[in-house]
Amino acid sequence: MKRSLPLCFVVLSTLIGPLPAAETIPNVRDRVPLEKFVIQAHRGGGAHLPENTLETFRWAWALGIVPEADIRLSQDGVLVAFHDNHFKRLAPGAPESLKSKKVEQLTYDQLRQLDVGAYRDKKFAGQRIPRLETVFAEMQDQPDRWLYLDIKTVSLDRLAELVDRYGLARQVIFTSSKPDLLVQWKTRVPESMTLLWMGGSEEKLRRRIAALEQNDFQAITSLQIHINQIDLSNNPPYQPSPAFLHAVGKKLRSRGITFQVLPWKETDPRVFHRLMDDGVESFATDEPKKVKEAIKAYYKKKQ
Repeated sequence: MKRSLPLCFVVLSTLIGPLPAAETIPNVRDRVPLEKFVIQAHRGGGAHLPENTLETFRWAWALGIVPEADIRLSQDGVLVAFHDNHFKRLAPGAPESLKSKKVEQLTYDQLRQLDVGAYRDKKFAGQRIPRLETVFAEMQDQPDRWLYLDIKTVSLDRLAELVDRYGLARQVIFTSSKPDLLVQWKTRVPESMTLLWMGGSEEKLRRRIAALEQNDFQAITSLQIHINQIDLSNNPPYQPSPAFLHAVGKKLRSRGITFQVLPWKETDPRVFHRLMDDGVESFATDEPKKVKEAIKAYYKKKQ
């Protein structure tokens, strides 16, 4: 016997029309060629190389990835690459009188005496804190060499002048967690790429994304979200959730903004594959070589 649909369903269908099909997420393999997929090497080369040294930047460029440089200003006005607020971790061999000081309290002549390679391994001994100008010189006339500039303490005018002097407006990615700073930078170097990074709970991220949307993501060319609590056996498998990533990815794609995530301390290729399924199209990582291989394997699946 043929069964009739309930009257309430018929009435509802008449009012709202057919239910929409589940939305398909555009796959990154269909939008971003493998050779254009951007991997950011956290602090220059990730967890196994000295942070922010010229040798590490060269290694990253040779691998075809984009190193991150943390930018500070020395006491005598020299822009350098260095992450920490003191020297205890990265220059343990420094004189005791200097270990608790900041880059901003020392001249460049003092900074260049510090060994910032040996803390990783004795084979890296002798690596030094580089002047940003020296790094830029190695990027000049090398359009495939990009650099994230994560702003710690810096004069935007001085940095913009240096970028212009070396003709690197299209090779640097100005990076900060402060949207206003990106806006200020774009007024100085309109052609530069930018990255806004953010972490925290999903609720906090929702509020931040909503605020950015009110200004149509002004001055942002890439947005990075930190991924935590990663366990593929859980539902959801990480935080923020896949549903949240889907929604953010849709907003960013509609504006041509690159969607990057930083999965903290993660090396499992399956996690990176799942994140790409969820709409992610770029990674920051402490394991750039492993992530590069994971991305290659993901793209190979389509062949």
